[in-house]
Amino acid sequence: MKESAAKKKVLVIDVGGTHVKILASGQKEMREIDSGPSMTPSRMVQQVKALAKDWEYDAVSIGYPAPVVHGRPFHEPYNLGDGWVGFDFKKAFGCPVRIINDAAMQALGSYQGGRMLFLGLGTGLGSAMIVDGIVEPMELAHLPYKKKTYEDYLGVRGLEWLGKKQWRREVAKVAEMLLGAMEVDYVVLGGGNVKKLKELPPKARAGDNRNAFLGGFRLWDPSAASDADPHTTTTQ
Repeated sequence: MKESAAKKKVLVIDVGGTHVKILASGQKEMREIDSGPSMTPSRMVQQVKALAKDWEYDAVSIGYPAPVVHGRPFHEPYNLGDGWVGFDFKKAFGCPVRIINDAAMQALGSYQGGRMLFLGLGTGLGSAMIVDGIVEPMELAHLPYKKKTYEDYLGVRGLEWLGKKQWRREVAKVAEMLLGAMEVDYVVLGGGNVKKLKELPPKARAGDNRNAFLGGFRLWDPSAASDADPHTTTTQ
């Protein structure tokens, strides 16, 4: 019998290089733990279970900071410990688990129909495209751009070596260029550094990192709408 995804209580896990953030169906407060090079998948599961021990959930969505192919991590993340590729998350959590690239998860939560390009301006550069509801994760970050890569210019390294003013120009230039090249209706600029933009390029709107949770809920229920404004509780 096919399971009813829409009725599931979902725990969404947004795995990052510095923090792991979680939110469950029906909850208002996001919780987080520190991440980093020592964060292995088994440690993540153990700490997330402890952090969410008073929450009810029967399915899990994971936003993973590296390529995901056929619902599984394709290679190890750059800023975390090893062991993610091949790890049995379903067995570890004891319930169904769906895994998606973290930028794609935030893109899914930001989507408002049509053809959308998502660029995540964070430590690196996340990217994804959604066309008529179909999510296509992308890896623009390491493609050549000028004498370096897109990530070198639009990620945190670019912000540091270019300075805020020139970095803003590069973000606008790349967003407008990709808008035309990909023939999308609009661009969503997300990630932690979007708040450093003074103004947005044409046909662009600012995303919100909290949209990652809505994206995680939509992995199980595409009709899910945001009914929460999660605040952050940090647990050490």
